[in-house]
Amino acid sequence: MTSANSKAAKKVIYAAMCGNGLIAVTKFIAAFFTGSAAMLSEGIHSMVDTGNQILLLYGMRQAQKPADEQFPFGHGKEVYFWSFVVAILIFAVGSGVSIYQGVDRLQHPTEVVNPMINYIVLLIAMIFEGAAWYLAWKEFVRVKGSAGYIEAVRVGKDPAVFMVLFEDSAALLGLAVAFIGIFLGHVLNNPIFDGIASIIIGVILAITAFWLAYETKGLLIGESAGKKVVQGIRELVGNQPGVVHVNEVLTMHMGPEYILVNLSVDFVDQANATDVEQITANIDERIKEEFPFVKRVFIEAEPRKKISKLLPGIGRSNIKKKQEEILKKINDEKQQIMSSKG
Repeated sequence: MTSANSKAAKKVIYAAMCGNGLIAVTKFIAAFFTGSAAMLSEGIHSMVDTGNQILLLYGMRQAQKPADEQFPFGHGKEVYFWSFVVAILIFAVGSGVSIYQGVDRLQHPTEVVNPMINYIVLLIAMIFEGAAWYLAWKEFVRVKGSAGYIEAVRVGKDPAVFMVLFEDSAALLGLAVAFIGIFLGHVLNNPIFDGIASIIIGVILAITAFWLAYETKGLLIGESAGKKVVQGIRELVGNQPGVVHVNEVLTMHMGPEYILVNLSVDFVDQANATDVEQITANIDERIKEEFPFVKRVFIEAEPRKKISKLLPGIGRSNIKKKQEEILKKINDEKQQIMSSKG
């Protein structure tokens, strides 16, 4: 992750962590004095969110560790692992406990006392959560660029910002549900609404957890770079002198801003070892220059197979002619370099 993006993401996470920590304390106090299951569920929700932000910060810190003998490609996937752990915690702790509290309240209805305390705490929580959500949303909009919101989440390779945005969105929705449940229970003098609100909050957290787990799973097991990047690399390599055909472009995100590239390339037949060495060096330099997130490039020299299927209508004589043209271009470039040195 670049320094600027890392600082911006950490700013969002720190804001959310501080806000959720303060809110969790006030919610637990309100739940203790009022006996509200919905408020207790919200307190657990905020406590889980606070822990999640700590884990995200830890994952980002671990991802910055340099490559070593045991992890030659670095530790970039640490942030993906801890993001997945966050999704599991939201589901197991946040959702599970909230639904349990709601079901228990339905089975053993208890009147909520001093509801005004809950209203005040919920209002304060909405202000803090709203501020944290706005910061996360601003950073998400900056990062997504011209892409659509759903597309940005689906193709995004850095889960830190959109996870905080999802958590804060779920938190605001949960606060609204808690307010409605407590209000209906108070006005209608029926504590069942408080339990129902707690269950709904648990369902919201479960949906959020499943969505976050789904989005981080691909990154954790080895998701490729975006289609534009893959196609761009294929075109760039295919246009290099000495390259007859690009057989495969295999990519993998080793971190939010670390792409590993493996190429299978068919070089011109007449190229010798020195030619191939120079061509591969040029390819490596051009790719990293055009796509800064590409950190490692591996190139395999493999002959083009099934020519008739890959290029229908193009005969072997035409392929041979193209190879000769490419070789001539390489030799011309060599002569220009030798002339300039002379």
